This record gives sequence, C-alpha cells and structure tokens, in this order.
Amino acid sequence: MKRVTARLLAGLLAAVLSLLAEQCWADGGGPSLSERVIWAVNAGGEAHMDVHGIHFKKDPLEGKLGKASDYGVRLPILRSSPEDQILYQTERYNEDTFGYDIPIRDEGDYILVLKFAEVYFAQSQQKVFDVRLNGHIVVKDLDIFDRVGHSTAHDEIIPLSIRRGKLSVKGEVSTFNSKLQVEFVKGYYDNPKVCALYVMKGTLEDVPKLQPHPGLEKPEEEEEEEEETEVGEDGAKKKVTPSSKTRVQSGPRTPNPYAADNSSLMFPILVAFGVFIPTLFCLCRL
Repeated sequence: MKRVTARLLAGLLAAVLSLLAEQCWADGGGPSLSERVIWAVNAGGEAHMDVHGIHFKKDPLEGKLGKASDYGVRLPILRSSPEDQILYQTERYNEDTFGYDIPIRDEGDYILVLKFAEVYFAQSQQKVFDVRLNGHIVVKDLDIFDRVGHSTAHDEIIPLSIRRGKLSVKGEVSTFNSKLQVEFVKGYYDNPKVCALYVMKGTLEDVPKLQPHPGLEKPEEEEEEEEETEVGEDGAKKKVTPSSKTRVQSGPRTPNPYAADNSSLMFPILVAFGVFIPTLFCLCRL
C-alpha cells in the first residue's frame, strides 16, 4: 500500500512540475531559445553558433555515411542572415536513403527544423525526395528549387508530440523508443540531402523565421479572401469580398480569339473568282 501511495505522489509531483514549467515558459520566464534546443547539427560542415545562440555541432556522419559538400560557399544565400549562411552553404547528401538518430528522453511537445538550399540545380524536377520521421512521411516530394528558387534558404518546420511512449506527428501515431529517426528518402530525381537540422522543445511560435523574400508567393493564410463591409446608397451595410471589387488590369486587354471574323469567309469566294475569270476569258476567245 505504501509503495502504491509513493508512486501516486511521485506521478502527481511530476505533473505539477511540468505544469509549472509550461507556465513559466508562457510567462516569458522560461529557458531561452538556445536552451530549448536539445540537438543541432550542421550537416556536411563544422560546428557553428547561429545568431540565436543555437550551437550546431559538427556533422556526426562525417566519414561514416554519405558525402559532405561545400559547393554553396561560393554563393550568397537569400533569406538567411550573413552570419548564418554557412548553415545553408554546406550539406550532406547520399546516393541512397540516409538519416540521423536523435535521442529524446523527456516527453513533451517538440519541433523538428530542417534547413535546405538548392545551390547546384537551376530548375525544378532535378532533385526531389521525401523526409521520413520514425516511419512517417512528414515531407512529401520536396523540390527545393520549386519551393524557393536557387541559392535561397528554405526551412521545413515539423511539430511533433511525445506522450506515454507514443509519437504523434502529422496526425499519425506510433510507438516511441527514446529515439527520433530522421531519414532523407531517395527518390527518382537525384540524391536526397540536408544542410542543417535541429530539434527543440516548444511550439511553432517559438521557431525563428527566415527573412522574407520578395520573389516568394504569400502564405496561404494571406491569400484567403477576407470579407469587408460597405455601406450602400440606402444606408444598409453589406458584405463584399475582394473578388467582387474592381480589379486593375496588369496589361492591355487580350483580344478575344473567338470574336467574329468574316475574313475567313471571303477567301473561298476570292479563289472562285480567280479561277472563273481566266476560264471565261479562254472560252470567249474560242
């Protein structure tokens, strides 16, 4: 009986401490961003500390699996701060599926951040691959150039949760054995790769965002049409959407290719006259 009571008290104490920790984070008094990061690696490169204080370790796969490349060091990387461009200029790739094992002991909410940049190919459909996490496909048909273009930083941000020995990610659940297995899956187009990656405790709001790029499309949230209110002539209010407003044309009006054109009807008539007149002339001379 005493053992059961002790276990219950221990479980209750752990739950209380967890709630207190989460409350501290919410109040801004919790660990810093760098302290929340539990694992970070600069793939294909040396150790590096970024502007947020995250310490990326040297690639543990060096000399073991895949190939390291620093081809991108000759290129400036858009959307990345000058101090952290090295995280996108080096990479590790392999001619087959490869990955990293990340130990995680504590339960909670985590974020996996994968960093990429296309520094070699200059068009889409040249390098396409999947990313798999403990058997779950978390990124499908990743074409970096198609997403952001050449020599431009791109982050894939994947939230996940670990509770009671179960991993939850992308709406799927599987057994978790204290290890995240991040795999870059070989596809039909060239070899899979990654520039850098890290795992941190927290939520999507805690992840540092890349700099905006004027050439990129707006996020889907910004593309959604918002209803607005206008006052009619009778004083009544009515809802309108941006699509119902007058749109400014981006260029001259394109002619309608299906508009009526009678020139095609005149052609056979002209041909007939051209044949009839010489024939009539020959007959008159006879």
